Amino acid sequence: MPLQFHRAIEHLEVWSASEDGFSFVITYESPAGPGFHGRPGYVASWRPLHQSRGAIKIGGSPFRTLAKAEEACNRMPEYLTGEN
Repeated sequence: MPLQFHRAIEHLEVWSASEDGFSFVITYESPAGPGFHGRPGYVASWRPLHQSRGAIKIGGSPFRTLAKAEEACNRMPEYLTGEN
């Protein structure tokens, strides 16, 4: 079943979802303007839900579209839990 992302911050392009003890976040970055700064695109990351650890960027980030970033996140729970 695909992750159910929701808008996490009203005025920024940030979406989040969680599953199987992991948190997934997608942010939109651009070189200038409001929000996160970096190469333009959607950056996907994950971290264990109940541990105080930094997020790990998902390979391929930044993605051209939100759909591609979601697709990358949807593949991660299977990989992280060893159910692949």
